[in-house]
Amino acid sequence: MDRALRPTTAPPAIARRAFVGGVALSAFAASGGVVHLGSGAEPPPLRLSIPGKIVKIVRANTLQPNGLWPTEDAARVMFERAMTELTGKPDLGSAFAEFLRPSDRVAVKLNGIAGRHGSTMATNKELILQVVRGIVAAGIPAENITLYEQFKTFLSGTRVTDPDLKLDPAFPSGVVTTFHDNNDAVVDVQKVCNIPTRYVRALTQATAVINVSLIKDHSICGYTGCLKNITHGSIINPGAFHEHVASPQIAELYAQSVVKSRVVLHIVDGYKIIYEGGPLDRNPERRIPHEAIYVSTDPVALDTVGWAEVERLRSDKALPSLKSAGREPSYIRIAAELGLGFSDLNRIHVREVRL
Repeated sequence: MDRALRPTTAPPAIARRAFVGGVALSAFAASGGVVHLGSGAEPPPLRLSIPGKIVKIVRANTLQPNGLWPTEDAARVMFERAMTELTGKPDLGSAFAEFLRPSDRVAVKLNGIAGRHGSTMATNKELILQVVRGIVAAGIPAENITLYEQFKTFLSGTRVTDPDLKLDPAFPSGVVTTFHDNNDAVVDVQKVCNIPTRYVRALTQATAVINVSLIKDHSICGYTGCLKNITHGSIINPGAFHEHVASPQIAELYAQSVVKSRVVLHIVDGYKIIYEGGPLDRNPERRIPHEAIYVSTDPVALDTVGWAEVERLRSDKALPSLKSAGREPSYIRIAAELGLGFSDLNRIHVREVRL
């Protein structure tokens, strides 16, 4: 059954745009630096971008008997449908080709912070595997794909590797995994919100980044989804950007060209939601099944919708709103003001498909 969640107007007719802050691919890959617009390089290839459009795929009975992870079959069917609905293409490979070129070096940002104690609330290996298969089907060699996280325990928490970082054999041979330990950076220091920082190598040496995030309450900033998974997971000093509920820091960190020029697709692993006590998963009673996958090119729209889901659950459980709790994620609205996407529900169109 197909239905639009809201009777909203469709987003502006922007089917494609120039890849913001374009990258001269060969020079970039060789140097690990940032190539700015106006450098005289060839215009970058166009990547699909549809601000405000979200595809949500829902399917019941997707979780394995432990209630924690989706089955591989569910992840495969749901993710392929999500990507073909988003792009209008007939299969996963042609859908990913809307975002990637064969010459790309692709980094996939995972989220395993709450998976390190039993893999309870991390981006699921079963979904990540489908993402990698889509990238390969678009013509990217497996050796040019890097799965990355902040720390070793976070990476193994996603189950793509074991604790010794041996890649799960289901993944194509050649795929690289890495963690940066908040210190693996090769670009110059820059100031964001007047705080010096450096973006890590896994992000800066990629020419295209795919973000695989979650829907979670966060004890500091209220909500953690697409924007924060990239920002605080891809710099050397994330703790320096937590003051004042991390707002506007998250928005400002994402607004830097080093990020905007690379992140091409956002995928939300919505098989489970934490509505209180996040970002860790210390109170399993505050985690519920959701059994959905979301995809979009708009991180602000996805975070707006995810935030609304958390608020809905909090209300259902007689918990205060995040604003009343003193941690409203105002950075999401600031990100919209910075032109990073839409937070106005009248400009967000969610296409929900129930399988």
